[in-house]
Amino acid sequence: MTTTQVSAGTATANRIGLYLAVLQLVFTLGWTTYVIYLPKLAAEVGIAPSAVILILMLDQAIFTIADTAMGIAADRLAPYVGRLGLFVGLVAAISCGAFVAMPFVAGVGAAAQVWLIALIVVWSVTSSALRAPPLTLLGKYRSKPQVPFLAALAMLGYGVAGAVSPYLGVVLRDHDARLPFVISGVVLLLTALALSRIEHDVARDTSPPAPAEAAKPLGFVPIVFIVAMVALALGYQLHFAMNSAPFYLRFAKSDDLQWLMPVFWIGFNIAMFPASLVVKHRGGLIVMGAAGLLGAVAIAAAELAGSLNTLIAAQFLAGAAWGCMLMSAISAALAIGSTGAEGKVTGLVFSALALGTFARMAAVAGGLQKIPDYAPLLHWAPVACWSVAGAGLLVIAAARLQGAPGLKASADG
Repeated sequence: MTTTQVSAGTATANRIGLYLAVLQLVFTLGWTTYVIYLPKLAAEVGIAPSAVILILMLDQAIFTIADTAMGIAADRLAPYVGRLGLFVGLVAAISCGAFVAMPFVAGVGAAAQVWLIALIVVWSVTSSALRAPPLTLLGKYRSKPQVPFLAALAMLGYGVAGAVSPYLGVVLRDHDARLPFVISGVVLLLTALALSRIEHDVARDTSPPAPAEAAKPLGFVPIVFIVAMVALALGYQLHFAMNSAPFYLRFAKSDDLQWLMPVFWIGFNIAMFPASLVVKHRGGLIVMGAAGLLGAVAIAAAELAGSLNTLIAAQFLAGAAWGCMLMSAISAALAIGSTGAEGKVTGLVFSALALGTFARMAAVAGGLQKIPDYAPLLHWAPVACWSVAGAGLLVIAAARLQGAPGLKASADG
């Protein structure tokens, strides 16, 4: 391969990573917009405020199933040039159409209650096509050393969205829902269509993957990997979404949260790229495990912090650890599924994230955070989740390095 061909391939790969970053950014901001306005939309059609958390839990339950299903569909379509891009484009159009229609349908009033719920279900199912399937392009067409950096680039959009979400809530709080929904839907659709077009360029530069073999049961390493991912996702949800604001309120006022909460995401975005170099040479599992243990220490430091500065430093480190975990999880998923199941394993990663969100919402809906007896559990559960999952992943990674039969090939990520 000539230097020109290598440079062209690298440029195409970087372009994929940038589009994936924009896709994750716009999708996550769209989800934030939806969460901000859902209580208002629900009230317009006569849904009780207490039912809003149930709707959000329904979304996460659908994501848990649909993300894996969409990943499997991506595996089936990827060997046929153009079909994966066409699939993502068509499903994105349906998803964005349902999303944009929500505030307009809600404006009809109580008579549109069923229609609003139907649109939410359609959007939840179809939006899963915008997570695992595009990321499978990295595993199907990109060379293995490129994957960690591209995974970090893709997750950068997720991290930036997390950082700006508090400001978005402040800006959109008193505005009409229709314009933000239209803007989010249109930009997301255009990004998805542009990404689907890139598939042709990628396929032109590299040989398409062979058709996947018949689906096989997950082996030991993938099962441990997914179980660990569920624990890591639950730890993240409990720490950031439930505990972080109360931690800050020990030293700051509620008006300061919009400036303090993004500290976690600043650490997330900064740490991923240096960590991608380690993943490139040592594999994703070992980075996930080490980040899990370091993140557990950071969460414990946040719990015990005696000043705002100490808490900010601990939150920065916890965010950095989560960034390393998520980036290396995508890299490891693509490596573990490198025999034609990239979409399936990547879909399971996103399903694990949704399941962790569902569990956190169930805890909130059950009022566990208001029961004094459960307060210590909710505070220290993230430490337990990250430390146990991190230790388990390091054990698997160590077995791979020692060449344990059945682990080396499947854990090489």
